[in-house]
Amino acid sequence: AAQAAFQISVLLALQYRGQDLFGTDEKANGTMIFNAFVLCQVFNEFNAREIEKKNVFSGVLKNRMFLGVIAVTLVLQLVMVEVLTMFTGTKRLGLEQWGVCLAIAAVSWPVGWAVKLIPVPDHRP
Repeated sequence: AAQAAFQISVLLALQYRGQDLFGTDEKANGTMIFNAFVLCQVFNEFNAREIEKKNVFSGVLKNRMFLGVIAVTLVLQLVMVEVLTMFTGTKRLGLEQWGVCLAIAAVSWPVGWAVKLIPVPDHRP
């Protein structure tokens, strides 16, 4: 729920204020929304990998399948945003816009960490 609330807040802020905040046109703003959404999902995969552990990076380099999925997703996203613009209806983003999208997505990690600080009672029999 916390990740959903974070992502909805950010994506709505981009939808209604993104053009003004980042000086983009409508198509670039739409591409930033799409890019931020996908990157939020990718970053949140790390949180979902270890539901109860606070350190979601522990042992991540040993899980080749997970790293492969992350790598393929990131490469496909890059191709969809930067190469297949006519097919996907996106507009190429500059480095600053990519940086903003990555920074937004990176906030998923501390949000996930903060949620894990909430005590949950153990109702096991």
